[in-house]
Amino acid sequence: MGPSARIAVAALVVAVAAGAAWYFLRSEPPPPPPPPPVAQVKPAPPPEPPPPEIHPVPEAPKGEPAPPLPALDQSDKAAAEALVALVGAGAFERYFVPESLVRHIVVTVDNLPRRSMAMRLAPLKPIGGYAPTTGKDATLALSPESAARYAPWVELFAKLPTAKAVAAYVRFYPLFQKAYEELGYPKGHFNTRLVQVIDHLLTAPEPAEPVALVVRHVLPEYADPALESESAGRKILFRMGNANAAKVKAKLRELRRALVKAG
Repeated sequence: MGPSARIAVAALVVAVAAGAAWYFLRSEPPPPPPPPPVAQVKPAPPPEPPPPEIHPVPEAPKGEPAPPLPALDQSDKAAAEALVALVGAGAFERYFVPESLVRHIVVTVDNLPRRSMAMRLAPLKPIGGYAPTTGKDATLALSPESAARYAPWVELFAKLPTAKAVAAYVRFYPLFQKAYEELGYPKGHFNTRLVQVIDHLLTAPEPAEPVALVVRHVLPEYADPALESESAGRKILFRMGNANAAKVKAKLRELRRALVKAG
């Protein structure tokens, strides 16, 4: 085959290959279009919790206008006189700390639903000492003496004249509110917080007695982890025993009814 013939054959091969390539490329379906971009749908934000229910302060009883309140910093004398009128001079001297009464009442109420509270800021004198126990190891439990230590306090609280106590509270409420705002709640309502705390205490469980204890570190703790994780206020109810706690809850229900303004 001469040069010219080889060139002709090569040209023919190239032509056929090009034709075949054109045919097959034309026969293949065009690539599908890229999928449309998927819109990034943001998850709906979680619903905001409902605002806390605001419990207005009950109205002061009608009658002669009360004398003007002192400033919060100078309120100890007036607050002590109001408490003496409710519980008597002897009980006031025995149970109450006369300094910073209004502020200490407010901070204690606010701390009762929390895990801990500062006893040095309590308006009541401490019982003192550790809760008495009975048994050891597997039989370690709260002693009945623990409930006995709280009995005088509970009787004093149970006999509190509800109507007079609420009337005194309403009179001093501007001072309670100011002390509450000082804690860092400039838009809060102390009466609302008080009702919330009462509700928290009213729903405290009643542990089976005697309440079992365990020493995990140094001091006895509640053997039931659920009880050990409870708030400072509920643990006080546990230590005073179910019978005393029932009396406290009964008085709290009376006070709550008086504190929550109908309608």
